Amino acid sequence: MSEETKNAPVLETTDEAEEERQKLAAIAEVIDTYKDQPGSLIKVLHAAQNIYGYLPLSLQKVIATGMNMPLSTISGVISFYAFFSTTPKADNTIKVCLGTACYVRGGQKIMDRLQNILGIKPGELTEDRKFSIEVTRCLGACGLAPVIMVNDDVHQQVNPDKLEKLLAAY
Repeated sequence: MSEETKNAPVLETTDEAEEERQKLAAIAEVIDTYKDQPGSLIKVLHAAQNIYGYLPLSLQKVIATGMNMPLSTISGVISFYAFFSTTPKADNTIKVCLGTACYVRGGQKIMDRLQNILGIKPGELTEDRKFSIEVTRCLGACGLAPVIMVNDDVHQQVNPDKLEKLLAAY
């Protein structure tokens, strides 16, 4: 075995590595499509986030290089617009209403039970990235409190003892 072969990095051909290569290739294609069009950075960032799920620093560097822009420009645009995220998002976002009506009718018990079931706190996501929890102050269904929202689905008069069954649907 040559010295070069011994010191060469081991490249694994896993499904995850292949998926990563496909995502980066798709993003490179988007960059090639828009890189010469003035004002196209937001289009590229939207597409990259849709492909990758979020915009980590490593991906921002790829975009900066491909678009021939400073990294600070890319990061500045991402941090300015609330739509863009630099952290991974869960497949299912659970919004727990802790507005007055929901709180009085057991919203905090819902929050406590969710944290217990999922093992996370608001702002975190489960290890498998399946769920995250957020606090909200009103979902507009005060008469049917307590209310939670999972993605775009509103669940009314939620019972803490039935949360596991509700989550199983997701």
